[in-house]
Amino acid sequence: MSKRDFYEVLGVNRDASDEEIKKSYRKLAMKFHPDRNPDNAKAEGQFKEVKEAYEILSDADKRAAYDRYGHAGVDPSQGGAGGPGGPGFGGMGGGFADAFGDIFGDLFGASGGRGRQGGVYRGADLRYNLEIGLEEAARGTETQIRIPTMETCGTCKGSGAKPGTAPSTCNTCGGQGQVRMQQGFFSIQQTCPTCHGTGKTISTPCTDCGGAGRVKRYKTLAVKIPAGIDHGDRVRLAGEGEHGVSGGPAGDLYVVVQIRHHPVFERDGADLHCDMPISFGVSALGGEIEIPTLEGHAKLKIPAETQTGQVFRLRGKGIKALRGSGFGDLLCHVIVETPVKLTETQKELLRQLEASTRGSDTHSPRAKTFMDKVRDFFNPAA
Repeated sequence: MSKRDFYEVLGVNRDASDEEIKKSYRKLAMKFHPDRNPDNAKAEGQFKEVKEAYEILSDADKRAAYDRYGHAGVDPSQGGAGGPGGPGFGGMGGGFADAFGDIFGDLFGASGGRGRQGGVYRGADLRYNLEIGLEEAARGTETQIRIPTMETCGTCKGSGAKPGTAPSTCNTCGGQGQVRMQQGFFSIQQTCPTCHGTGKTISTPCTDCGGAGRVKRYKTLAVKIPAGIDHGDRVRLAGEGEHGVSGGPAGDLYVVVQIRHHPVFERDGADLHCDMPISFGVSALGGEIEIPTLEGHAKLKIPAETQTGQVFRLRGKGIKALRGSGFGDLLCHVIVETPVKLTETQKELLRQLEASTRGSDTHSPRAKTFMDKVRDFFNPAA
């Protein structure tokens, strides 16, 4: 069977750039890779076809020969550019290896250990959950926390070796921290299993750190909580995470704020909400009541004929906005309390009041509206 045109195989024009060829190859190789198409002979054949096309077109000399002579120009059996003595013979070529390294990372979620040679690692970021009260969140506060951390071992100075000895070069990877494994026609680079990427082995470990080069310590830090911080907000302390390995930078510490439930107030951003019980008499006749705020108490005038569910807003009595200079509001939700544990005299007075207002639309406007809705529901055509 005659071979398809290599440009057609990769789906690119004959004047495509090297980057366009590489991009198309990566896309198709990911699509037809045997690991993603198990027991699929057709996909395996397409993968090999794509690989062959890329091996030729990613090499400048082979591509020039192919453009001039077609398949015959790169056929080893005909002494083409891919034959013995020709350019690129005996290996895949740097272009294919680079592209495959990218594909391997995409397939398996790894980067092949790039940037980790020599065992230099950035320290891990740490998280600390800090619980504070609503008042502290509203006003801001400064507190101290004690956290565990991994610090450089003072005995071995971070080398991991017992004082008087030193780490030796890893025999498995030759100090590179990485090894190459051949799997079929693939050459895979991975972290050295002996030294775990450090390039060094320790024959006599430090007794204090066990060869890790780091020991667990506790440290106390001051944390400044800004006014207006909300539940779930984070305060970042740069460089206060775990120490780096082999001179790597330290990570960061993220203090995650959690606000305790408040017995009176519910928070909604910069606003505060609270339920405000009032007596039946104040609800009907009006009056002045005292309500709590985060800063103390405030007076609130209740107008006559106030109903359950009405909301009164006290501007500026909420929480300071975290970003900005304004304050939220305090919203008081009215709850009219039904009298309980009444004496006989009180009950009689209520019976007289009920009798005097029964059936009056003037005294019970909501009841009238509700009954009108009920009649309309059951008699829509009336």
